[in-house]
Amino acid sequence: MSTATTLASSGPAAVQAIRSWKTPILLGCLAILAFFIFGLGAPDSEVTFRLTEDDAVIQLPNIVVSAAVVGWVSAVVLLASAAYAAVLVSRYQHVPGWLIAVFAVFFIAAFLTWSVGSARSPSVALYGLLAGSFTLAFPLIFGSLSGVLCERSGVVNIAIEGQLLFGAFAAAVAGSLSGNAFVGLFAAAVAGVLVSLVLAVFSIKYIVNQVIVGVVLNVLVSGLTGFLFSTVLSADPETWNSPPRLDKIPIPLLEDIPIIGPILFDQSIIGYLMYVAVAAIYFGLFHTKWGLRTRAVGEHPKAADTLGVNVNRTRFYNVLLAGAVAGVGGAFFTLVSVSSFNRDMTSGQGYIALAALILGRWNPIGALFAALLFGFASNLQSVLSLLGTPVPNQFLAMLPYVVTIFAVAGVVGKSRAPAASGIPYIKG
Repeated sequence: MSTATTLASSGPAAVQAIRSWKTPILLGCLAILAFFIFGLGAPDSEVTFRLTEDDAVIQLPNIVVSAAVVGWVSAVVLLASAAYAAVLVSRYQHVPGWLIAVFAVFFIAAFLTWSVGSARSPSVALYGLLAGSFTLAFPLIFGSLSGVLCERSGVVNIAIEGQLLFGAFAAAVAGSLSGNAFVGLFAAAVAGVLVSLVLAVFSIKYIVNQVIVGVVLNVLVSGLTGFLFSTVLSADPETWNSPPRLDKIPIPLLEDIPIIGPILFDQSIIGYLMYVAVAAIYFGLFHTKWGLRTRAVGEHPKAADTLGVNVNRTRFYNVLLAGAVAGVGGAFFTLVSVSSFNRDMTSGQGYIALAALILGRWNPIGALFAALLFGFASNLQSVLSLLGTPVPNQFLAMLPYVVTIFAVAGVVGKSRAPAASGIPYIKG
């Protein structure tokens, strides 16, 4: 039998094996849910979205929409998108990313309109919702960038939570003792490096399971900072736990751009460092010799070693750099968000950053947008709680994590981690 005949006879079975109905089923369930809740259950009210502050230099008119119209239009688009995804999968084709993006936009718009329209006052400041979402995403972005640096070089970084928490603690203590927020910011980066140093030594040098080391580090940092908070910081908060804040630095003219101006160009130094970090890591990974070597040791370490790249040294340095990035993200909690350290104040955001890393497909730009999605979910929870919507508070508290589960469940199957991620390299 010829090779062509063999391939032809085995082709349908091979294609059938890779066809996955996961995405169409997920989209279909959400579309049906939207039909009954946002369509049939749409409130009979008009919703006002305010685009600019009252004292903004450039004023934009408010957007007023009918909750029922938005609900029904969104339900139809969502059902059509789910049906189209099912047709594509039935033809052994992949569901394109733009279709998932369109689905997400209409679902979020319908949910937001339905929630606000059911509130006591059907009006929301859209500029505030977006600005708050962007700000809340900062530690997630730094954490996911830390994960990108580690996993691209072949090391699984479960310790992002510990790096963020220890960075927040160090920033509070160093900032309080020195009276200088920039000293606290530097101390946060050093604290993140210290956590990464332990991760690198045990996982790279002593070849301990990387996931176990990361989990142990998270527990260790949580216990250590909790103990010091109870015994030292709480005993004399004026000395140990009163760091100065990093004030916002508005950029003239750019901050006056409607909607995006206050979001992008009226940030603290940590916000501007985030822009630099995303751009630098993306450029470094994909356009420099360092990035080529990093990706090589994460994909084919033996081949990289053959070409003269020191695999374990490259991994070691990348893990330390990742710790510094995550530590700066931890400083956000105590130098920008709240001017003090509290026990376990990161509240599991390191794990959400890990999900953003996966959803972003181990790419700095993708991780940025994934982190913004989770930041939006977190801020939406707070905004809807203040508006007094009919959504139960328990569900609102679950919202960021529900979004995390759905996002990763719908996309992770089509993502591929670096081939050598989590696999220790033993020379020879």
